Order: sequence, then C-alpha cells, then structure tokens
Amino acid sequence: MTERISSVDVLDVRFPTSRHRDGSDAMNPFPDYSAAYVVLRTTAGASGHGLVFTVGRGTEIQVAAVRSLAAMVTGLAVDDLVADPGALARRLIGDSQIRWLGPEKGVVHMAAGGLVNAVWDLAARRAGQPLWQLLAGLSPEALVGQIDFRYLRDALTEDEALQLLRAKAGGRAERERILLDDGYPAYTTTPGWLGYDDEKLERLCAEAVDAGYRLIKLKVGGSLADDVRRMGIARAAVGAGVRIAVDANQIWGVPDAITWMRELQRFDPYWIEEPTSPDDVLGHAAVRRAVAPVKVATGEHVHNAVMFKQLLQAGAVDVVQIDACRVGGVNENLAILLLAAKFGVPVCPHAGGVGLCELVQHLAMFDYVAVSGTTEDRYIEYVDHLHEHFTDPVRIRTGRYVTPTLPGMSAEIVTAALDAFRFPDGPEWKTGAAA
Repeated sequence: MTERISSVDVLDVRFPTSRHRDGSDAMNPFPDYSAAYVVLRTTAGASGHGLVFTVGRGTEIQVAAVRSLAAMVTGLAVDDLVADPGALARRLIGDSQIRWLGPEKGVVHMAAGGLVNAVWDLAARRAGQPLWQLLAGLSPEALVGQIDFRYLRDALTEDEALQLLRAKAGGRAERERILLDDGYPAYTTTPGWLGYDDEKLERLCAEAVDAGYRLIKLKVGGSLADDVRRMGIARAAVGAGVRIAVDANQIWGVPDAITWMRELQRFDPYWIEEPTSPDDVLGHAAVRRAVAPVKVATGEHVHNAVMFKQLLQAGAVDVVQIDACRVGGVNENLAILLLAAKFGVPVCPHAGGVGLCELVQHLAMFDYVAVSGTTEDRYIEYVDHLHEHFTDPVRIRTGRYVTPTLPGMSAEIVTAALDAFRFPDGPEWKTGAAA
C-alpha cells in the first residue's frame, strides 16, 4: 500500500523568555520565544517536523495559516513528496487565493515554509542523513530543479546556478570531511541583549572569548549614550582581536542609522545589522555607503528571494543573513544561497529563537560543502536558549557548531516540552506567565 501523509499537526508552543528579558532588543523589549510547530504524519508511522518562529502574541495567527495550507499536503504520496519537495513548494506558494494575502511574504509565506521544511525533514529521515548531507549529495541538476527562477533570471539564471554548483563539485567530499572533523564557525549574541545590565554584559563578553568565540554581537538602538557605554564595556572585555557586530533590529530611519553608527565607529564594529526597515533596499545602500568600512548585514526579516536579489543588485548589503523560517522553506533558501554566491557576498545565517540554530545550521553547512566552498568571514549565529527542548540540539565546541549527524533537519521538539509549554493550557502558562 502506498505510504501517504495521513495528518498535519500544528501546535502553538510558547516559552516565557520575557521573564528574564532573554532575547530583548530595541524593537522587541519583552519577547516570548514561540513557534507554530508542524508535524507531518504518514500512514506508515513516520513523521517530518518543521516550525515557524514567532515571539509570543500572534502565534495563533501563524498556526491558523499553517492549518489553512495543510489540506494541500494531507493525502499526498510520500515517495513523490520527498522526491520533489519543490513541486509542493510551488503549489503552496502559488495557490491563488492564499497567495493574495502575501504575495510571497508574511504569515502565509512563512506557513508554506514551515510545511516545506517539514517535508525536507521527512526526506532526510527517510534517507538516513542529516539534511545538510542530503542536500550536498544532490547533483547540481537536482538542486537547480528545486528552485523557482521565475523572478530571479535577471540576476541568476539556471545555467549560472549550474556553473556555480559544478565549479564546487570536485571538492565536496574533502569539505564534508573537514566539516565533520572541525564543525562550522559560530558567533554568539548571548552577551548582548539590550535588557542585560552592565555587569552581566561584561561577564558574558569575557565568557564568550574564553569559550572560543571570535565574534560577538550586541543589540543597540535604545539610547545612544547607553550604546556608547555598553560598546566601551564590551570592547574592553573582549580586546582588540575579537570582532563585535551590532544589531539595531530596524529601529532607525536612514539618517539616524548613519548618525548613530558614526558615533559607534570608534569601537570598531564589524557590521551593523538591520539598520533600518528590512524593506528599504535603497536605504540600506545609503547606510552602507555612509558607514563603510563598517559592513551592513540584513536578512532575517527579508520576505523572499526577490528582496535578496534587489539588495544584492543595489550593492546594499555586505553580509546576507538567511533565516530558516522567514522565507518559503529550504527551496527558497537554496535560491538565496546561490544568489549570494553569484554576487560574492558571504552568508552568516540568523539564528537563536526557537529552533533557528537547529534548522539553519544545515543550510550553512550545505552552502560550505556545495555552494561557496569556504567558511572565511562566515559564521552561524548562536544563542544559548531553549536547545534542551529539541531531540537533536545544536552543540558548540570552542566557538564552533558541531556538525549534526542524526537524520533530519534537527527540528523535532521533545514531547515533554510540547506538553509543558503548549499555549494557552500548558502548565508553564497556567502559572501566570505573560503572553
């Protein structure tokens, strides 16, 4: 009997991180890291797991969006689904009525990505491989076949993508060996949350250096005087040889971004992340011109591959920050990785949150093995929150991600955590935590 998708479970799971201001920044002072958690179940008892990261209130809207698309997945033959996830991605993203609510952006686009990622998790589990390895083992032709090039051909054609992948095909096996031996460089945002006091900032910065990190990140944008003081503390704590990135989380307009960063340049910031609206391509380009040699990084709130294409075409970004859950899943992130390679811009994924580290490590490691072929000036963000709730949590050793080897996309949350943090009736929320 043909194995099929028998059901799609979607859960609202929220963690009360606002209690200690973990995750706090200028735009999100009291976030509760949360997720619309997706489980595809098959008639043979197998499962695929995905999620869409959120920050508390509104998660129920994301859950509803995933459920609105679930009927397009239920009943599909698993063999066909895992052989060509791109076909499902195009169907979910292209549905004419649901698409109207985007198109290809926001809640409905992330919902499609949650389902697409769950399919890739299922595919990797069936193959007995971690997702990064499954992707890296696909032929250039198979990878290109997973991408919708309709809106990208003015910047990247199918032939150009094939050439990029074929150029790196010869060294895949050696890079895979290095990755398994050495892992992938990480940077940490753990010291830099805006709600932490000066003593905690200084202590965590020093601990990060002792743990082997060569890049840390601080949140900025609340008060210029506070940022100057905090950057001074951080620079003194880490020394001149460690990079410090700063992240404004979209709080500024373009003139404010330029003025603020010129005040912080004395502390040698490596990049300024999300200096202004994530939709403002020309604004990012203006900031980049004005604050050089400080780099401009963005991507965690960029809607889709078309927006990344424009940022790259406009010379508006020095660092591309893909997110595993913001766009339409693995397939669209493959397109973004190839666009970044075409324009020669390094990719440093956004992570943290609920499961973002677990998921996006696979994309960065695939990029190293099969697309860029390098880890120079490339890091995956790391935040030390909530990993204990995953069956295959990320591991960090001497400032580097330990390469995952278990099958799947590392997205599965342990049952006990689902029971405890289910919103609104899980025990952790019945105790009175703010939602």
